Amino acid sequence: MNAGIQSAALRGRRILVTGAAGFIGFHVARRLLDTGVQVLGIDNLNDYYDVSLKQARLDRLVRPGFAFARIDIADSAGLMREMAAFKPDAVIHLAAQAGVRYSLTNPQAYASANLTGFLNVLEACREHPVEHLIYASSSSVYGANTKLPFSEADKADHPVSLYGATKRANELMAHAYSHLFAIPATGLRFFTVYGPWGGRTWPISPSPARSRRESR
Repeated sequence: MNAGIQSAALRGRRILVTGAAGFIGFHVARRLLDTGVQVLGIDNLNDYYDVSLKQARLDRLVRPGFAFARIDIADSAGLMREMAAFKPDAVIHLAAQAGVRYSLTNPQAYASANLTGFLNVLEACREHPVEHLIYASSSSVYGANTKLPFSEADKADHPVSLYGATKRANELMAHAYSHLFAIPATGLRFFTVYGPWGGRTWPISPSPARSRRESR
């Protein structure tokens, strides 16, 4: 299916994007809007990193077809209210408490956003059925796995961070809800993401193979 056909199929659809002020959520929402999708963005605009950057991203999304609700996904009633009012065809769930190191000193933030919050998203999709739920998992689920390259078929039973554990829990929760309540769900195991409007400056090093070639 080419891009033109895909765009035509999406035009006029209604998609709820959680974490819309975040790096990935912002780019997803902007691309959907460019395609003609009606987007409801949800974010709590917490101060995990610079809130002004999050607000600047939201400012770039303001146009016909975009609406924004500042709520925390841990607020079950608030999320359910937005789902009932917007009636999305699909949900792209990107809101989460990210970061491995931060989980060492702020574990409750991960329980609230990644466990309670994700449960609330699943319940909202159960109460207000959608055609598809796409949610962010993480490469951190591979944890102690030493086999390279990683594969979707690899076991992910030994996370080595609380963040990774919550993301693996998300995958299992989504699997259970999909089985019990016929909610089509797809998890994306993101590795490091970077690009315009990113929240931090990540040093990108050339691969060892490329370095060897260039040194010859």
